[in-house]
Amino acid sequence: METVPNGRRLIGYARVSRGDSQDLDPQLRALTDSGCDPIYREEASGGRSDRPELARAIGALQPGDVFVVWKLDRLSRSLRDLLFTLEKITEAGAGFRSLTEAVDTTTAAGRLMTQTLGAFAEFERAMIRERTMNGLHHARQAGRHLGRRPSLTGPQRADIIAKAESGQGSPAQLANLFRVSRSTVQRVLREHRARLAGV
Repeated sequence: METVPNGRRLIGYARVSRGDSQDLDPQLRALTDSGCDPIYREEASGGRSDRPELARAIGALQPGDVFVVWKLDRLSRSLRDLLFTLEKITEAGAGFRSLTEAVDTTTAAGRLMTQTLGAFAEFERAMIRERTMNGLHHARQAGRHLGRRPSLTGPQRADIIAKAESGQGSPAQLANLFRVSRSTVQRVLREHRARLAGV
């Protein structure tokens, strides 16, 4: 069996999507030939966050171990999720290796590639934030309403207050009448009482 320099283990992870026509055999053969033991097997979509075998595999990592997959897409379907998973592997003090793409974070070149991917992902997030902020700025300048529309108009709020104060309905009845939640009616009345109290 191949081992890392300090004698720690190569831990394999193999995954196919549930209902997929693929089988695990090619992955298992490649991982076994690479010296992986143990090998965790999963049948779940790569886009799912709840992959118990992946969590078990990462939880089993010890400093110096190497987490090995057949291909990067066996680990994740998105760059963001891939980097998040690699971060958890790194936090465990372990390395990462993808056999097909020849990615190996136990080498200087592999670490550089991972850092480069992280930089691109951060650049993408920054661009999305910038576009979002620009869109909000232009919307405000155009006088467009941002966020959720209020569930009640000003006159409706006043009507609720008047009816409640004159005993024409309980919060539950008024909520049903105005087709809002009871908590919304209670909030309207609470804010009204706070204004009267000068709070």
